[in-house]
Amino acid sequence: MDVAAINTRRRPEPSFAELFTPKLVMLLREGYSAADFRADALAGLTVAIVALPLSMAIAIGSGLSPDKGLFTAIVGGFLISALGGSRFQIGGPAGAFIVLIATIVERHGYDGLVLATLMAGVMMVAAGFLRLGTYIKYIPFPVTVGFTAGIAVIIFASQLKELLGLDIAHEPAALLPKLDAIWTGLGTLKPSTVALSLFAIATIVGLRRLRPRWPGMLIAVGVTAGLAAVFHLDVATIGSKFGEVPRTLPLPSLPSFELAMMRAVLPDAIAIALLGSIESLLSAVVADGMSGRKHRSNCELVAQGAANITSVMFGGMCATGTIARTATNVRAGARTPVAGILHAVYILLFMLVAAPLAAYIPLASLGGVLAVVAWNMAEKEEFASLLRTSWGDATVLMATFLLTIFEDLTVAIGVGVTLGAFLFLHRMAEAVEIEGGGSMIAGDEADTTGVTRTAYKPQAFDGGAMVYRISGAFFFGATAAVSAVLDRIGTHPKVFVLDFTDVPLVDTTAAKALEAFVHKLNHSGTQVYFAGARQSVRRTLLFAGLRKPLVNYAATADDAVLQSRVAQ
Repeated sequence: MDVAAINTRRRPEPSFAELFTPKLVMLLREGYSAADFRADALAGLTVAIVALPLSMAIAIGSGLSPDKGLFTAIVGGFLISALGGSRFQIGGPAGAFIVLIATIVERHGYDGLVLATLMAGVMMVAAGFLRLGTYIKYIPFPVTVGFTAGIAVIIFASQLKELLGLDIAHEPAALLPKLDAIWTGLGTLKPSTVALSLFAIATIVGLRRLRPRWPGMLIAVGVTAGLAAVFHLDVATIGSKFGEVPRTLPLPSLPSFELAMMRAVLPDAIAIALLGSIESLLSAVVADGMSGRKHRSNCELVAQGAANITSVMFGGMCATGTIARTATNVRAGARTPVAGILHAVYILLFMLVAAPLAAYIPLASLGGVLAVVAWNMAEKEEFASLLRTSWGDATVLMATFLLTIFEDLTVAIGVGVTLGAFLFLHRMAEAVEIEGGGSMIAGDEADTTGVTRTAYKPQAFDGGAMVYRISGAFFFGATAAVSAVLDRIGTHPKVFVLDFTDVPLVDTTAAKALEAFVHKLNHSGTQVYFAGARQSVRRTLLFAGLRKPLVNYAATADDAVLQSRVAQ
């Protein structure tokens, strides 16, 4: 068989079953040993110890009761691991959702959050089956860093009330009104609460440095609860604010909804679906990088959607893959999604056995947990690096960051992605070069840099033919610059050859601009040849009307010049 035919043979498209069979099923088919179970059981326990205080803290930070965070970790975490396309993904409530959930609850109540999450779950399932998961990778890095840092700022601000022990009747979700309410309530600050908050933060940070394998968050929460109980400290606790944590999962149910409510929460549902998709797939990518494995993004989206739908049916909240807990799972030695399933089972066992103990946990210690989470998720090094990289990346970063803080997460991501797309198009247009038989200056007349390109001289070049080469993607963003160079050609030659060998794509805007230029050459009696155009490029040019007798095609620029000599 011809070697070239072997090299160019395309791999068959994966079947539906290959794309959407959960990773758990595929791994169990390969064989699951007792050693695998022991490794997964230990990893799942490690993650559950981290997730337990975090789930309650995220729920409280979102304006909900702590049991909703536990329900989400149990139901959402179970389904994300059981149905997902990642070997190591850990699902549950995420800090990235705190701002969004708090805003939805403030506007529409918990029923509004349930409806928005249901709609988002359906969107995510549909996106997975439509194979849109692969497009998440096109969200620019400055956008993800910008909205993550913005969320971190708002999370920290949302915990100031609990960290300081302030008495505020109504705390707005928006940042500036929130800060105003906190400033007004500073007179109610409780020194004992501040001391307990600082102790919790110091314990978490200290153990992370001195004993990184110890569950610092759980230890901090347990110790502060003991201190508050022994010394009868005047601090708010889960029990004093929310009552006793339930010991079982509630039966699945849904409130009644109206069409008007669906229209009202539609923007929030889109935001949940978008943020959940980004967060979960970024988490899966992190797990891939740590383990050397590869996840299936569309299967993961279907699992995330199913987890969100089921989570709120059991009284929970938004669920997604979580980067910190997933990374903990990988580092703890997990081998299969069974570790994620067991993490959910461990949390359920805690509810069944030790739920009454949660009533003694001070809200200040959970505020300390979220303060550390906010500090860790801010991605400070990446933020500073992007500010120094280029003005374009810095603009996208700051626009996303500031809009997340002061406007809305959906608006921030939309504006950030749009700015990032325009920045990419600008850079692609700047990268396009056109070289001719003599030295040429790149760019259009209004934006010349003075950089002279090396003369382009094919072997068959002579005075009777003029040969130019375009390098780079020739699309609408580069049309003006290329057209300006071509229009500056003086006396029209007998033969004009345009070499497309280094052009990966041409769009219709560029093709139409070329058509106008070619017509001008034809009117002067010039023969026009296009050389080296690959199949996709030639198809676009032909659709634009660039065909015989207007244009002749050749394999190379040298062949075009030789053909022109024969024709003469």
